[in-house]
Amino acid sequence: MLFFYFNYMHNIINDKSLVLGLMSGTSMDGLDISCARYYKQTKTWCYDLIAVETFSYNEKIKLDLFKTFNKVYNIDKMDAQFGSVLADYIIFFLKKYNLKVDLISSHGHTIFHDPINGYTKQIGLGSVIAEKTGVPVVSNFRQQDIDFGGQGAPLVPVGDQLLFGSYDACVNLGGIANLSFDLNGDRLAFDISPCNMILNFISSKLGQHFDQDGCLAKGGQINLNLLHKLNKIKYYEFNFPKSLGKEYVDEIFISLINQSMMTEQDLLSTCVEHIAIQLSRVFCNFNIKKVLFTGGGVWNKYLMSRISHHAKIDIVIPDDDIVNFKEAIVFGFLGVLRVLNQNNCLSSSTGAYKNHSSGNIDL
Repeated sequence: MLFFYFNYMHNIINDKSLVLGLMSGTSMDGLDISCARYYKQTKTWCYDLIAVETFSYNEKIKLDLFKTFNKVYNIDKMDAQFGSVLADYIIFFLKKYNLKVDLISSHGHTIFHDPINGYTKQIGLGSVIAEKTGVPVVSNFRQQDIDFGGQGAPLVPVGDQLLFGSYDACVNLGGIANLSFDLNGDRLAFDISPCNMILNFISSKLGQHFDQDGCLAKGGQINLNLLHKLNKIKYYEFNFPKSLGKEYVDEIFISLINQSMMTEQDLLSTCVEHIAIQLSRVFCNFNIKKVLFTGGGVWNKYLMSRISHHAKIDIVIPDDDIVNFKEAIVFGFLGVLRVLNQNNCLSSSTGAYKNHSSGNIDL
C-alpha cells in the first residue's frame, strides 16, 4: 500500500505542482494557509508563493480546542470534527483564489505533546480533509519521530536549512520562540522559551487578544524578582534537543505568572524582558550573528527592541508574507518531502535515532 502511495504521489508532485501548507499554532488565534510551488534550481530547493491567508478562529472553535485540551471533549470525535473545520477553510481558500492544488500538507492543532511519555496529538484528521476536498493530504508529522526516540519537535528545521539556509539562524516568535541553526554540519533546533503564549495570556486579562506593538509592556515596570524566577526555570538547564508543550508552559510559567501580585502591564514588561534575555543567551552561546526573524512576535515592537538591546546580532525581518506564513510555507514543503519519501525530520534537531520521512498520507 505504501508503495502505491509513493508511486502515485511521486507522479503528481513536480515543479508545477501547487501545494497548500496549513499551520494552526499554539496561540489558538487562527489557521494560516499558504499556497506555494516548490521546485529545485541547480540542486537548491526554491519556492514561489502564490497566495496566503489567515483565518481567525471564532469563539466556538477556540472553546472546542480548549475543552479538548482539558479532556472535556472526546479526542477522537474532535479530531474528525476539526478536520472538517480545516477542510471548510481550505475549500473557501481555493474558491477565493481560484486555485486547484495537488497536495495539502497540514500540521493540525497540537492538543497534547508529551514526548517523555511517548505521545503527541495534533487534531485535524487527514482522511476527513482528503475526503471533503478531494485532494491528497499529508498530516500527523510528529508521532513517528517520538516513536523513533525523538521529541517530535521541532519540525521546521528542514525547511529552514533547505529554503532559508543563507542565515546563521532562523527564529520563529510564535506561541513559543524557537530557532534552528547549523553547527558542525548538523542542523540543530530547539524551543527557546514561551513567547506569545504567555504574552497573549496576560493581555487577555485586559480584554486584549494581544499587546499591540508591545505598547502595554513598554508602559510597565520590570519586576526583578519575577524575572529572576522565570530565568531560573529548570527548562533552561536542559540539554537540547528539547521542546515546550502547552502542558509544561501552563504548569510552570503560567503558574508563576498567576502567583505574582502585579499589574498586567508589569507582567508583560517582565515577560518580554525574560524572552529577550533567553534569546540573547542562545545567540551568545553559539556565536550566532545574522538571524531571520518570523512569526507574530516580530510585530511586537517593544519585544524586538529588547531583543536588539540584549543581543548583538544582525536582525533580519523579511517581507510580511514570510513573517506571517513561514511555518505554513515550511509545512507545505515537509509534505512535498514526505511524498518524495525524502527526509523531512532531522535527528540532530529532534533527538530521534535517525533521520526519517514522517507523516501520514491520505488520498
